[in-house]
Amino acid sequence: MKKTQEEYPLLVAQEGPLKGQRWQLSQTIVMGRETSCDVVVADRQISRFHARLTPTPEGVILEDLGSKNGTHHNGMPLTAPVVLQDGDLVSVAMAQQFLFLTSDATMPLLEGAGMPGRLMMDQKSRRVWVNQQQLVPPLSAQQFKLLWLLYESQGQVVARPDLVSTVWGDEQAAGVSDQALDALIRRLRDRLAALDPTHQYIDTVRGHGIRLDNPPI
Repeated sequence: MKKTQEEYPLLVAQEGPLKGQRWQLSQTIVMGRETSCDVVVADRQISRFHARLTPTPEGVILEDLGSKNGTHHNGMPLTAPVVLQDGDLVSVAMAQQFLFLTSDATMPLLEGAGMPGRLMMDQKSRRVWVNQQQLVPPLSAQQFKLLWLLYESQGQVVARPDLVSTVWGDEQAAGVSDQALDALIRRLRDRLAALDPTHQYIDTVRGHGIRLDNPPI
């Protein structure tokens, strides 16, 4: 059966000169500085033919093509070809970072949410994207629970008692101080700001609680 476009693996450019661009991996793709490459990264750190992505029945294989400054897979130097997994990060010469997704359908991840915004979440894999960049390392369990509650609420204010019971559970909620909740919110804000310092996603509504301000893409 022929694959639809959404079923092909996807390469999403993150940090670097190609940020925001996407490529469907329906065939072999070569990345490099040479203009004949499928993905051209115009940076002197990049070799003319730097790395290659090859779709196979076993998955998409990433290999370095003998580049001068190397290819990194999830932050580690690539020393041998590797089969990419959903959510893997690929960096060429540390000049351009890419996110690998097993299919285009995994990118929006709008389970339980309305229209897509600059912040997107996937509850099953506990992944978070801000401005099409995956948040790495992942959020802590408490941070994710808090953000997911706000995400599902779609901009509605969530009261502090509801935040506490969701994150810590009803049995422990009574022992959670305001300072502990404030510290958790502050750390979560800092994590989101690392990818998008121009916008504060978590708004405090005095006397009521907090809400997620998730502007459209």
